[in-house]
Amino acid sequence: MNKSSRGKRMERRHARHKGVATLNLTSLMDIFTILVFFLLVNSSNTQQPPDNKDIVLPESSAETVPGEVLKIQISARDILVQDVRVDPQVQENEDGLPVIPALVEELNFRASRSLPVLNEEGIPEREVMILADRKVPYSTIRDVMVSASQTDYTKISFAVLRKAEEDIK
Repeated sequence: MNKSSRGKRMERRHARHKGVATLNLTSLMDIFTILVFFLLVNSSNTQQPPDNKDIVLPESSAETVPGEVLKIQISARDILVQDVRVDPQVQENEDGLPVIPALVEELNFRASRSLPVLNEEGIPEREVMILADRKVPYSTIRDVMVSASQTDYTKISFAVLRKAEEDIK
């Protein structure tokens, strides 16, 4: 059977578009490469202390790397709990211990927003890290530690700068 010119033209056109669709992998590789670099650059490093110009940490030969815990920063001017400023006024509690009421209130608020970690005896126990300037008096650090112990934050650690290996020997 003879085909008309229109039929032949349509057959050629359909034959041209019958091929399998191809996927351009170069463009996908470029997109994934850019995505990987973006995620690497913007990933947060949790082992870096917060950038606070008022605090100069003391040096130590500490070997353990700190985990992700609540941080209290103590400078000569103020006290910060995870970048929230608290009133540093000290008062005595019922037991005669010097505590900072605003700090106790903030720590209780933070404890209410997260699940407790129970120790072997079933008592809630939370961890806090104190970043104190090396020139802050011990009495201020003691008041912060006593205030933290009045809440569930009973595991207290201190942040220090690690000495270089040459300085240790």
